[in-house]
This record gives sequence, structure tokens and C-alpha cells, in this order.
Amino acid sequence: MTSSRTVRVGSSHGLHARPAKLFAQAAKEAGIPVTIAKDAGKAVNAASILSVISLGIDFGDHVVLTADGDDAEHVLDMLTELLTTDHDEDA
Repeated sequence: MTSSRTVRVGSSHGLHARPAKLFAQAAKEAGIPVTIAKDAGKAVNAASILSVISLGIDFGDHVVLTADGDDAEHVLDMLTELLTTDHDEDA
């Protein structure tokens, strides 16, 4: 089952190295294919930190997450929470 969701990025400095690493690690551990795209751009593998950073996602940008598998909704819930949290507050 494929599910997708549009999410507004909450990290005040966007998806730079640390939040991108947290996000990519969680996507990888999800065990199902997950992609992320900035606005209407090309979707990339969400488990690849380099691909995620290459999108140049900033605070307030909208991204589209797509997950394909039996647990897709749960995975999207978890990844949405990561993206909407400001990981730069305590940095």
C-alpha cells in the first residue's frame, strides 16, 4: 500500500547535516521504501542522507513523503514527527 503526505519542515535551519541524518536513519530503519521530494520536485530515496541534503530543504519548506508497504501510515507518522520537530532548539 502506497501512502503519501505533505509536511512542513520545522527545524529552524532546515534539513542540514544533523536533522537530515536523523531523518535518513529513521527512513532506513523503517524497512520499507520511502521517498522525499521538495515541493513538486523529483523524489529521492529518504534513507540516503546525501540525497536528502541535496534537496536543500529549509525551515518552512513543504516536502512530500511517500512510503510503500504494509506499515506505510505508521512510518509516515513517525517521519512526519521528525520533520516537524525543531532539532536545532537544543543545538
